Amino acid sequence: MLVNVAVARAVQRLPLLRRLPLPELVILAELAVLAKAHLDRLTPAERRRMLVLLRDARLWPKNLPGKERRELGKLVSKLEPGLFARAAVERVSPLGGLGAGRS
Repeated sequence: MLVNVAVARAVQRLPLLRRLPLPELVILAELAVLAKAHLDRLTPAERRRMLVLLRDARLWPKNLPGKERRELGKLVSKLEPGLFARAAVERVSPLGGLGAGRS
């Protein structure tokens, strides 16, 4: 239900979304909700700091000095990107994530 409301609001704000088929809109909405849940693992100050570091790095961490690179790494790890990727595959895969890295 929450995803349907999010899709409806997004379509109202971004008319170009009307051109996308409904299943793709639902997938995009689910991924957006999932991404927000992971971003919410950071405090507002940590999110701002991560954006500053990414800007300074020009989106390439090797452009940062060692201390800032480690700081960015800690912030990114707090987002749990592996968990995000697995959850995204489970949400959008027609197989529900079966065989996606499971033994």
